Amino acid sequence: MRTTRQKVFLGLKISGVLLLLGLVLLFVFRGSLLSKVIDRIDAKMQRDYQCRFQVAKAEFQGLSDLEFQHITLVPNQADTLVRIDNLKTSVNFWKLLTGDIQLGKLDINRGYIQLVKTKNGSNFKAFLRSKKEPKETAEVNYAKLLNRLTSNLLDLVPTDMQVKGFAVKLDDMGHKVVFDFNQLALSDKKLNTLIKVTSEGFSQQWAVTGFADPRDRKADLEFFNPKSDTIRLPYLDQKFQLKTGFQSIHFNLENLAMDSGELHINGYSSIRGLVVNHPKIASKDVVIQNARFDYRWVVGSRFLALDSTSTLQLNDIKCKPYVAYTNEEDKIYALKLAIPKMKAQDFINSLPTGLFRHFEGMEAQGHFSYALHFEYNNHKPKDLIFESKLQPEGLKITKYGEADLNKINGEFTYRAIDKGIPQRPIVVGPSNPNFTPLTEISPYLQKCVLTSEDPSFFNHRGFIGEAFKQSIAKNIKTKKFARGASTISMQLVKNVFLTREKTLSRKLEEILLVYILENNRISTKERMLEVYFNVIEWGPNVYGIGEAAQFYFQKRPAELNLNECLFLATIVPKPKGFMYRFDGEQQLKSFARQQSDFLTRLMLRRKLLTETDTIGNFPLTISGAAQQYLKQKIVPAVVNDSLNTEEFDF
Repeated sequence: MRTTRQKVFLGLKISGVLLLLGLVLLFVFRGSLLSKVIDRIDAKMQRDYQCRFQVAKAEFQGLSDLEFQHITLVPNQADTLVRIDNLKTSVNFWKLLTGDIQLGKLDINRGYIQLVKTKNGSNFKAFLRSKKEPKETAEVNYAKLLNRLTSNLLDLVPTDMQVKGFAVKLDDMGHKVVFDFNQLALSDKKLNTLIKVTSEGFSQQWAVTGFADPRDRKADLEFFNPKSDTIRLPYLDQKFQLKTGFQSIHFNLENLAMDSGELHINGYSSIRGLVVNHPKIASKDVVIQNARFDYRWVVGSRFLALDSTSTLQLNDIKCKPYVAYTNEEDKIYALKLAIPKMKAQDFINSLPTGLFRHFEGMEAQGHFSYALHFEYNNHKPKDLIFESKLQPEGLKITKYGEADLNKINGEFTYRAIDKGIPQRPIVVGPSNPNFTPLTEISPYLQKCVLTSEDPSFFNHRGFIGEAFKQSIAKNIKTKKFARGASTISMQLVKNVFLTREKTLSRKLEEILLVYILENNRISTKERMLEVYFNVIEWGPNVYGIGEAAQFYFQKRPAELNLNECLFLATIVPKPKGFMYRFDGEQQLKSFARQQSDFLTRLMLRRKLLTETDTIGNFPLTISGAAQQYLKQKIVPAVVNDSLNTEEFDF
C-alpha cells in the first residue's frame, strides 16, 4: 500500500508526463493551430469590421518564433488599410498559455498602414464604431482598468525590434502626409528611430532616440530634428489652420506601478522652442522657449489626480498644479494652482512671446505670489468654489509696454478696430466737441448702464468673483461657453488698449491689464466710467455718448429722459442692430419694451429710481439721423426675446 508521500510523487510524475505530452502535441500541431487562429481573426474582421484579413504564409520557427509573409487587411470596397511584406516575431510561451500575448522581438520589412478619407467615406470608419455591450452592474475600478490596459499595451511592445521600409500614410480629402520609417531599432533597451516626413511642399527628417524598457515600464526618450532645425507638424495647418513646431521634446517615465490598490505614474516631459499659430490663439506666432512638466499621477478605484508635488515650469515661471476627478456618489472636479513668490520682472520676461504683445517692454519692481482654488460638484453647482488670490509685495509698474495705462488720465486719440479695420480717430478729451464729462451725462443713463452692465463697478477691483462662479457653473452645465463675466473695467481695457479680436491672447491680456489698472489705482473709477461712456460704440459709426445722444434724439447727454436712457442701455451689447428692436411703425417691439420694463423694475427694487422718476416719462421717439436706419430696414434680424438683460462678451 502506497504512503501519502508516494501518492504525491506519483501525482507529480503524472502531471509532468501530461504537461510534457501537451507540449509535444502543441509543438507537433502548432502549424495547424496557427492556421485556425488566422482563420478566426479573418472571420472576426469580416463579421465585425467588414474587412478581409489574409496571410499568404505563416509558420512557426521553433516553439515561439513566427514568420508571416504578405499580411493584408483590406476593408470591403475601400483602400488597403494594412500591408506587411515580411514579419518575424516571437512570443512569450508561458504568457501565451495563460491567454496573454507578450512580444519578445519583432522584425518588419517593407509595408505600410494607410488611413484614407474621401467624400464617400474612409477605410477605417468601421473600427471607430462603438460596440454596444451590456452594462456591468459592478463599478469600474479606474486603477485596475488602467493598469490592465497599460500592461496589455506594453506587452505588445517588443523588447527587440527592427523595422525597415515601413510607412504610415494619411490621406484626408486630398491632404496627404507620409511617415517613412527608414530606421527603427530597439536593442538592449536602446531606441534609435529615423523618420522621413513628407507632405505637400514639405519634407523633414525626425529622430527619436533614448532608453525604452517595456517590461520594466520605464522610458527616457528625446524627439528632435537631426539637422537641428525646428520640427514642423504637417497636416494640422491645412485641416485646422494650426501652425505648430518645436525644437525638441523630452519624455521620461520613471515609474508605472500599482501600490496599495493605487496606480502611480511618475516622470517628466519637456519641450524647447515651441511655436504655435492659430487665429483663435493670437494674431502672431506664440513662442515658448522652455517648458517642463514633472508629473505625479495617482489613480485610485474611483478617482484620478495630479498630485500637488507635481511642478509645471514655463520659462522662469514655476507653479504647483493639483487636478483631481472623483466619481463616487457625486462627480467632483477640483483644480488648485500655486505660484510661489517670484520677481514680477521675471514673470513678465517669461510670458510667451506673441501671446502678451502689449506687455513686451514692460518693466516692474517687487514680487508677488498667486493661488487659485476651484472645485465643482455636479449635484451641488451652487456650492462651486472659485478663489483667485494674488499677493503683491512692493509691486509697481515702472515702465509700460505697448499698452500705456497712464494715457487714460489725459486727452488721447482712440481708434476702434472693427473686423481688423481701424475706424476713424476719436479724440477723448475737451478738444473734441462731442466729448462729455461725467457730470454732464444724465444720471438716469449712468444708473441704467451700470445696472445692466456692471452694478458693482464702484466697489470691485476689476472682477466680480460671484459672477465668475455663476459663469463657470453655467458653462459647465451647458457644456459650452454660454456666459461670460465681463465688467465695465474689462470692457474699457478691451476698447481702449486692446482690440475686439476673439482670441485667447486678447482675453489673457485683458485680465492682466485690468488687474494692473484697478489694483495700482492708476485712474479713478469716475474717470474710468467717463472714458467708457465716451469711447464705446452706440450704433453704426457712432462712438461716445455725445454722438449717440445726437444720433438718436438730437439732444445733449444731460437732456436725456428715462425712456431714452433705458433704450441706450439695452443696445450697448449689440448697438449696430438697434433698428431691429423697432416695428414698421417705428415703435419698440414687445421684447424690447419688456427689457426696458425689466430694467426699470430692477432699478426701482434697488432704490436707484423712485416712482416719481417714472411719472411724465415721454414715449420713445427716434428723431435724429438714426431714423434713416429705421426707414431702410427691410429684412428683420433674428433677435433674442429673453428678458435677461445681462449680455456677456467673450
